[in-house]
Amino acid sequence: MSGRNTKPVALTIAGSDCSGGAGLQADLKVWAALDVHGASVVTCLTAQNPGYFSCLEPSTSRFVEDQLGSVLGSLKVKSIKTGMLYSRLIIEAVSKHLVRLRGRQLVVDPVMISSTGAPLMKPSAMKALVKSLLPLAKLITPNLEEASTLAKKPVRDPEDMREAARIIFAKFGCAVLVKGGHLKTSEAIDLFYDGKKELLLSSPRIKRVSPPGTGCAYSSAITAYLAKGEPLESAVVLAKQYITKSFENVYKAGKFTFLD
Repeated sequence: MSGRNTKPVALTIAGSDCSGGAGLQADLKVWAALDVHGASVVTCLTAQNPGYFSCLEPSTSRFVEDQLGSVLGSLKVKSIKTGMLYSRLIIEAVSKHLVRLRGRQLVVDPVMISSTGAPLMKPSAMKALVKSLLPLAKLITPNLEEASTLAKKPVRDPEDMREAARIIFAKFGCAVLVKGGHLKTSEAIDLFYDGKKELLLSSPRIKRVSPPGTGCAYSSAITAYLAKGEPLESAVVLAKQYITKSFENVYKAGKFTFLD
């Protein structure tokens, strides 16, 4: 092996899902499929599967910082994604490192609740997220409930998504992708807004399946395309195509369905 072959590097800072459906496992799976080298910083360990959330064990902020130092000090990271951060101390530790890396492209998936309804962010962490991390982002990718929390207004339909995206952009000065997977519509609709352009992304809704980790996979696909050099809007469009294809090719593992 000559060692001349190279791959772009992306970093996920997120929680571990032991069942492999969501969290950093979903991120690394997407990056492998898109030919991006994936590095990871573990913020929390969780005991869960797609049907049940048992418990979680957060990393210490010191351990998170040590992981960040190990990765950022040795790998040429092109893009970074954050997922489940859980606590104020973890968010502050992550922000302290990322504020020095403004040249790197940061996608923040503001994970607050698991697909089974378990809280994945302490109430005290929200202030740190808003103050320290979101202003560093190139893109924020909330689902409907997260967009409602950030915009401080209900988000129930595409018009609400449009208003929420503008409120979030005005607050943090970065692009927003409101993921509308939970809308009760015949199509899966997402809304991208970067302060200048609005883009409505839609695809046929596949009603028979509801695999875990779709939001994780969507934001990680965007992060992968950014690492490969795509402009932000193009990365979002390509990621939408990727996640749509993944839905079309779900598979069973035991009694649960997972994205391909």
